[in-house]
Amino acid sequence: MDNQNPQTPAKKSNLIYFLIVVVLALLGTNLYLYLQKNKSDERIVTQKADDTRILTDTRTTMQASLDSLTTQLDSANSGQHRVSAALQAKDEELKAKITQLRRALANGSLSKEELVKAREDIKQLRYFVTKYTADIEDLKQQNATLTTERDTLKTNLATVNQKANTLQQQNQDLNNKVQIAAALKTSAVQVVAYKVKNNGKEVEVSRANPAKKIKVNFTVTSNELAQKGYHDIYLRIIDPTGNLITSGNSGNFNIGGQDMQFTYKSAIDFKNDGSGYAIDWVNANEFQKGTYAVLLYADGYQMGKSSVNLR
Repeated sequence: MDNQNPQTPAKKSNLIYFLIVVVLALLGTNLYLYLQKNKSDERIVTQKADDTRILTDTRTTMQASLDSLTTQLDSANSGQHRVSAALQAKDEELKAKITQLRRALANGSLSKEELVKAREDIKQLRYFVTKYTADIEDLKQQNATLTTERDTLKTNLATVNQKANTLQQQNQDLNNKVQIAAALKTSAVQVVAYKVKNNGKEVEVSRANPAKKIKVNFTVTSNELAQKGYHDIYLRIIDPTGNLITSGNSGNFNIGGQDMQFTYKSAIDFKNDGSGYAIDWVNANEFQKGTYAVLLYADGYQMGKSSVNLR
């Protein structure tokens, strides 16, 4: 019994050492696990922060992309140009899609996967907006070309019209010149007053009292342009007081686009052979002392004039 007592304290001591080692091991393990958990938590927090920053940056970038696409659409639609129904529908569709994505990004409720999909949608939008812009620019170019062609046609038409008007005016001027040149003209005009005897014989007089008629003798200048045949001759006889003498045989005729009264109308057969002509005018009233002016007209122009003075 005495031999067994010294071993008992040694066994107890070993057990205590063992327990201490076990406790230290457990403490070390717990400390290690605690430190690892802290590192893991820090990594999770850091990752979450990084993810949040990435999501925020992504949303900001995508919002900027949408702003750029909106500006691109507005720029394409600026100016005065008409678009087809198909292009107008495409414009409305693109704007609706941009508005939808903008609202989703503004809510901040998109997951990472949804943001990835939204990014792809924006890529597709950029393609369609670029194509739409190219179509609009092509349309603007076509409109500009058509406008240039239209303006050129207008200018050409104005030039043609101006030339036509000029030619028409020249033709009218030429016709007027031809008409003037073709009108009959007198080379000599003589006005003589006559009295008529009871036997019908005419006697030339220079006094107003016995005078009963005026005879207008004239020769027509040769004119190759004048039409041969009968031409109306209009007499305008102005009395000494300056008044036009009219009677039942008077009427109106046209001179240079104006209507004028004539005293007496007759006609001659123009043969362009230098023949002389005579027109008699019988005064229904008594002649006055003074000068009577006689003007002859034919073919719309004055052909000659003369006068006679009665004492």
